[in-house]
Amino acid sequence: MIETSNLTADRIKEYLSEGKRFDHRKTEEFRPMSIEVGLSKKAEGSARVKIGKTEVWVGVKMDTTEPYPDSLNKGNLMVTAELLPMSHGKYEYGPPKFEAIELGRLVDRGIRESGYIDFEKLCIEEGKKVWAVYIDIYSINDDGNLLDAAFIGALAALREAKVPYYDEKTEKVDFEKESKEKMPLTENMPLNFSIYQAGSIIFLDPTIEEEAASQGRLILAVIPTNPLKICSMQKGDTIQVSPEKFGEMLDLVEKAHKGLYSNINKLIDDAIKKKAKDKKE
Repeated sequence: MIETSNLTADRIKEYLSEGKRFDHRKTEEFRPMSIEVGLSKKAEGSARVKIGKTEVWVGVKMDTTEPYPDSLNKGNLMVTAELLPMSHGKYEYGPPKFEAIELGRLVDRGIRESGYIDFEKLCIEEGKKVWAVYIDIYSINDDGNLLDAAFIGALAALREAKVPYYDEKTEKVDFEKESKEKMPLTENMPLNFSIYQAGSIIFLDPTIEEEAASQGRLILAVIPTNPLKICSMQKGDTIQVSPEKFGEMLDLVEKAHKGLYSNINKLIDDAIKKKAKDKKE
């Protein structure tokens, strides 16, 4: 495992206390971001997201299945993550470790609780057959803030995804036949914010060194209402959040959300348009 030295951690905390970061960003500012879609011909939707040097690939697959007993008229959702050793020395091959399980569950919870997917429209026959949505996340390079990158990748892959063709006569899915039916999404597109704290300073989009220098993080997924609505929340590591500090965190998220929301929407739209253009050519 690659560790940040005490000297580097102390310098990071010192810089943050002065309102500075090694890469000159503000506390609420994200690194440069890029989004591509349509990377996989086998998936219903796919995306690659880069935030700084952090990179993830996300695929969306769909198939028919039985509904859950407590939601007979709704589709299913399952999110899994694979943290590849190529992305960082702290990850190992083998069964999913805690970090991978946690990442998958946090993405699942934020998307599910936001109401972004209209699960009722994924019902084929109530109580018998529904669509299941499988989101698979792969880390390609972890240079910090892998969770937020994975969350954005899931949003982009869902936006690009098409529901496979279902033949009502044979009651089978034809994955070879081209479908034009988009994933049933609502306007409640959530964004995930991993808020880190080092000393008394809170900040967003940490590098891997800033993560190591922090006491922990508070994770908020919010939807674009006025004011913003929290749809999921989780505290991690040894961080202790007072009511006053929680208020500061909410202010930080609100400050970052408007610009980030618009930027991500534009990047996804541009990526989908580019894919359509490349397909025609």
